[in-house]
Amino acid sequence: MRLKNKVAIVTGAASGFGAEIARQYVAEGGKVAVADINGEGAKKVAAELGPNAIAVTCDVTKRADIDALVKATTEAFGRVDIVVNNAGWTHKNQPLLNVDEDTFDKVYAINVKSIFHMVHAVVPQMRAQKSGVILNVGSTAGIRPRPGLTWYNSSKGAVNLMSKSLAVELGPDNIRVNAICPVMGVTGLLEAFMGMPDTPENRAKFLATIPLGRLSTPLDIAKAAVFLASDDAEFITGVEFPVDGGRTV
Repeated sequence: MRLKNKVAIVTGAASGFGAEIARQYVAEGGKVAVADINGEGAKKVAAELGPNAIAVTCDVTKRADIDALVKATTEAFGRVDIVVNNAGWTHKNQPLLNVDEDTFDKVYAINVKSIFHMVHAVVPQMRAQKSGVILNVGSTAGIRPRPGLTWYNSSKGAVNLMSKSLAVELGPDNIRVNAICPVMGVTGLLEAFMGMPDTPENRAKFLATIPLGRLSTPLDIAKAAVFLASDDAEFITGVEFPVDGGRTV
């Protein structure tokens, strides 16, 4: 039970990486606020997890929603020990000049500005507790970018660097901050990342760039999130933690 009695917020937790992170956190003894703009999906995951989970409908681009999420979590479980900023969005893989401004703004609002809102909402409480863990789901796209995803890549580069800077500034408060950097994963955004239908032939083109020969899975990311949130990682902060089968080597 590596997260016994720890209280976590996981955003984008109605499906994909976030849902599996929530499952593994509860399995490791934690209590979780399952947060997602898809409120019904969040309720379904929380119901599956039982009394150690609550569902909160939350648009991570809105500060009022983030404040309400932190309040609901604290009222339910007494504190917030861990935040996983997992909610993310992408534009379709395509030439960079084809991406319009509204799409660019949405990518940055969900991937980057949401973390700004969460830090403002949760850090005062973590400082008062003299402890906390913030995990931001960045991407290998912010380390070794692929063509066709320039604006998404740059948003994840911002997440990766932001995590390092937060770690430096919040270290004296005993708040650890790390970025988990998945390679392309088996989630609902897969075809958008590929920019083409997910056929065996098309997927093979991407698998060829990953030495271990497969895409990431939600369980891969969740296992990393358990480790980095646990006391096993108590001296690890400010790292870009690739979960990528060797993609960034």
